[in-house]
Amino acid sequence: MRMTLKVSDFGLSALAESKRQDGLLHTACGTPAYVAPEVLSRKGYSGAKADVWSCGVILFVLVANYLPFHDRNLIQMYRKIARAEYRCPRHFSAELKELLYGILDPDPNTRMSISRLKRSAWYRNGSESNLGSLRMTSLNAFDIISLSTGFDMSKLFEERYGRREARFTSKQSATTVFAKLEEVARRLKLKLTNKDNGLLKLATAKEGKKGVLELDAEIFQIAPSFLLIELKKTNGDTLEYQKLMKDDIKPSLRDIVWTWEGDHQQSHLLRHAERQQPPVTPFPPLT
Repeated sequence: MRMTLKVSDFGLSALAESKRQDGLLHTACGTPAYVAPEVLSRKGYSGAKADVWSCGVILFVLVANYLPFHDRNLIQMYRKIARAEYRCPRHFSAELKELLYGILDPDPNTRMSISRLKRSAWYRNGSESNLGSLRMTSLNAFDIISLSTGFDMSKLFEERYGRREARFTSKQSATTVFAKLEEVARRLKLKLTNKDNGLLKLATAKEGKKGVLELDAEIFQIAPSFLLIELKKTNGDTLEYQKLMKDDIKPSLRDIVWTWEGDHQQSHLLRHAERQQPPVTPFPPLT
């Protein structure tokens, strides 16, 4: 039986006005393991060409059941992405390997275009004979959201690569989540300001090492009964933010949280993916 799988993306959705005079996008955005090298370089990129790379990563994952570029150390993973260092499993057909070689080209100028992709032997012949034997992992929409390592890549370039935002999912109503956030803000003596479009601004009463610690709490409706809430530091010290989150905010929100980004579920699935991944030939450090 032949079926069609459609992949959707909570993407940057850039408008024409987002481009600079060079005609390129400059917002570093995306899940690290899926992002094209030129996006990581922060020198401007073509959204269409970067999307082709991400499609190649998705194709690899669907057939191999693990990521082509993966490392616990983000810097090491970026090096692998920049050099397109990956290894295909033995069950990959020659046509599929050739297609991935063209898509996962670190040079966007020579990377395979969509029109070339559609002319490839693997695409024209259909994928049924090229999939090999797969071990399927069942993931629903909630799993996909909770597994996301972030939409905004800018956090990865902060001092000491400290996280400056946290995300959790909730199956409570937006009204309930707002009320809980307001309750927590009052209990922790945080200054609270309501903004439009599901945004709350929170700030500590006292200044820290780098001024007043300020947070934005934003609620996104993924489905009628499923919300994604982001708590993002907009000012102040990153370590103070992380301590406030760990010691006070996270425990206080326990009764409305379905899962925090990076919870044990993600760790379990990442460990499973690592076990499925073949060894990668070591390479010398960047000079």
